[in-house]
Amino acid sequence: MSSTLLMRIHSPEFQSMSERVMRESELTSLLNVLPFDDEEGKATLFEQLLGHPLPPRVTIYPPFYTDHGLNLELGERVFVNQGCTFLDYAGIRLAERVMVAPKVTFITVGHPVDTEDRRVWLTGGPIDVGENVWIGAGATILPGVSIGADSVIAAGAIVAEDVPARSLVTGTKASVRRTW
Repeated sequence: MSSTLLMRIHSPEFQSMSERVMRESELTSLLNVLPFDDEEGKATLFEQLLGHPLPPRVTIYPPFYTDHGLNLELGERVFVNQGCTFLDYAGIRLAERVMVAPKVTFITVGHPVDTEDRRVWLTGGPIDVGENVWIGAGATILPGVSIGADSVIAAGAIVAEDVPARSLVTGTKASVRRTW
């Protein structure tokens, strides 16, 4: 079995995660209908979602989605535009001055490729984004990826591999890797 297996489905750990996902869904649905200028209401809900107050000078524009919240680490001056999704069970870290455009998706969990394992396990890995990274609109960052400082991820890019510092990443082309 792969070292990226996170948990067995239908285990006590999975049940606990599922309960947290339901709670986060309730909280994000409340956050996403608040008036935009309700700073106090947003601050209260973000504290409940993340388990702590937003760091100083962090800006997140709703709508905002997370499935766990407790494993999302945001550095100072992070900017997250509207419609972003953070599936953070395995952990997401955004270093200082990261800019995230609208509708970016961070995914830290998934399922194995093997059909039988897919029904039994969750896989994944943490996402780590270095300082001064700009992630363009609609990009998707997949489990286990690290993005080096000062990089730019183009709009619509799908990032499935680590990105060296000071790199430009583009592309969405899917291709068949293997058949079975």
